[in-house]
Amino acid sequence: MKILVISNLYPPHEIGGYEIRCRDIMEGLRARGHEVRILTSDHQVPGRVAEGQEHVTRRLKVHGMYGHSWLPIQKLYSQEKYNHQVLQDEIDAFKPDLIHVWNMGGISKSLLHRLEAGSIPVVYDISDHWIARSLRADVWLGFWNEPEHAVGNLAVKLFTASGIRSALDRHADTTSPKKLKLQNIYFCSAFLRDQTASKGWPVAHAKVIHCGIDATAFTVKTSHESFSKLLWVGRMNDDKDPFTAIRALKAARDRGLDLTLDLYGGGAPEDFARVDAEIAALGLEGLVQRRTVPAAAMRDLYAKYDALLFTSNWGEPFALTPLEAGASGLPVISSLDGGQAELVRDGENMLAAKAGDPASYADALERLAKDQALREGMAATALVETQRRFDLPVIIGEIEDFLTKCLKAG
Repeated sequence: MKILVISNLYPPHEIGGYEIRCRDIMEGLRARGHEVRILTSDHQVPGRVAEGQEHVTRRLKVHGMYGHSWLPIQKLYSQEKYNHQVLQDEIDAFKPDLIHVWNMGGISKSLLHRLEAGSIPVVYDISDHWIARSLRADVWLGFWNEPEHAVGNLAVKLFTASGIRSALDRHADTTSPKKLKLQNIYFCSAFLRDQTASKGWPVAHAKVIHCGIDATAFTVKTSHESFSKLLWVGRMNDDKDPFTAIRALKAARDRGLDLTLDLYGGGAPEDFARVDAEIAALGLEGLVQRRTVPAAAMRDLYAKYDALLFTSNWGEPFALTPLEAGASGLPVISSLDGGQAELVRDGENMLAAKAGDPASYADALERLAKDQALREGMAATALVETQRRFDLPVIIGEIEDFLTKCLKAG
C-alpha cells in the first residue's frame, strides 16, 4: 500500500505526542512493507535537525500557530493557494493508494475539501480536539462561511455574485467545513469521538483505536513491599494539574502517611513559579521535588517509584503516561478525565480518583498504603493488559487493518 500522510508537524520538529505517535505508527507501517510518504510543514524547532528522512516532505506553511504570523485575508489566500499546489504536487509525484490525514492544526483546512473531492480514499486519524474545537475556527474557511461582521458578509456576497469566489475555489477551496463527510475516520477514544459528534460533526460512526506504546521497552518494577515514593509526570500547567498531586500529598501526610512526591515535566517559567509557590505554601519543601530527565530515561524511571499520580483535568483524549506506568508494573491512581474512563477499572488495573479533588487521591493513597496485595495485583493486571492490548505492534495492526478495509471499499 502506498500511503501519503498529511500532518501539521513531524519529528524531530514536534511539540507533542500526536506527532510522535504519527512517526511511530508510520515507521511501523514501513517496517511491514508499506510505502509511506509524509507531507508536513516547514516548521522547525530550534536545535533539532531532521536526518535520514528522504520520505518526508516539509513544504506546507503554518498559519498563526506555533509562533507563525496571522495573515490578512489577501496574503492568506496566497498561502492557501501555495499549500494546495504543494499537496497536488505530492499527489502527482507519489500517486498514493490512500491518503492518511493526521493533525491539521495550523494547516489549511481547505485542503480537506480537495482530498474528499478526489478519487483517492481518505482516512482520518484523530487523537486531539482539532475537529471539535478548531475546524470551524479556520480563518480562511471562516471568512467565506461565517463572516465576523457586516462588512465581511457584504464582501463575501459581492465576491460570490461576481464569480470571484468561484475563481478562487480552483486554487483554494472556500466551501464550508460543514460539508466535509469525514467518512473513513477513527479516534483514539470513544470520549473524543462522542465529544466531536456532540459538536455537530458526522463522526458517530467512527471506529475507536486507542493509542499505544512500546510496552516492552520499560523496566518492570519487581517489588511492591515499600510504599513511600510517589511520581507525577506531565507538563506543569493547569491542564495536567500538578497542584492536585501536591495537595493530595499534603492531605495524605496529614493522615499519617510518610510519602514524598517527585514531579517530572516541562513548563513555562510562570508554571514552575506557581508550582514552587504551592509547595512552599503547604510547607512541603524537601518532600516535593521538581525534576527533569531526558525522554529516553523515562523507560527506567517508573520502576523506581511506588505509585503514579495521574491528575489530568482538561478532557484529555487518551493519555499515554498511565500506560507507560502500567508497562513498568507501577500502581496508578488516575482521574477519569476524558478518555481515561475507558482504561481505568477501579481496584482492578488502577485506582480511580476524582479530577481536581486532592481528598479523593489521598483516599486512594491510603488504600494502596494499607494493602500490598492490592498494589501487586493492580500492577500485575496493568502490566499484562498493556502488553496485550496497547503494545505498539498491536495498535499498528489495528490501524493497518482499518486502512486496508478503507482502501478496498474505495
